Amino acid sequence: MADRIREKMNQLRLEADESAQKVEELQAKVKALEQENLAKEQEITSLSHKNGLLEAENEKMDTTIKDLKKTADEGLQHGTHNETLQRRLQLLEEEAEEADKTLRETNEKLRQTDVKAGHFERKVQALENERDQWESKYEEIVKKHQALQKEFDDLQQEIGNI
Repeated sequence: MADRIREKMNQLRLEADESAQKVEELQAKVKALEQENLAKEQEITSLSHKNGLLEAENEKMDTTIKDLKKTADEGLQHGTHNETLQRRLQLLEEEAEEADKTLRETNEKLRQTDVKAGHFERKVQALENERDQWESKYEEIVKKHQALQKEFDDLQQEIGNI
């Protein structure tokens, strides 16, 4: 019986040693798991921080995209406005060319009219000179006629006195 008790004790010692060894293994596993858990928590904290930074960056990029879209829309509106102004400028240039053409034609007609007016002024001057000459001749003829008439009257009176 004592052998049995010894055997039992040895068996219990062996079991205790195995249990102690298992406890040590489990404690090492727990320690390793705790370290792994701590590492995972640190990784989670790091990733959470990175996630927050990325979300902030994402919001910043969204804002930038909205601003760029707004700028692009404004650019498109400016482009449309520019096209409208270009068309208006083209129309004004065409109107200016037409007005310039009309002005040139009017100036040419004015020049021709001035030339004709000069020609007619010379004709009028020549006709006035001719008229003055005819008036002069008429006055001379009237004087000669009056002188001849007087001579005739005088002659008639002399003849009548004879």
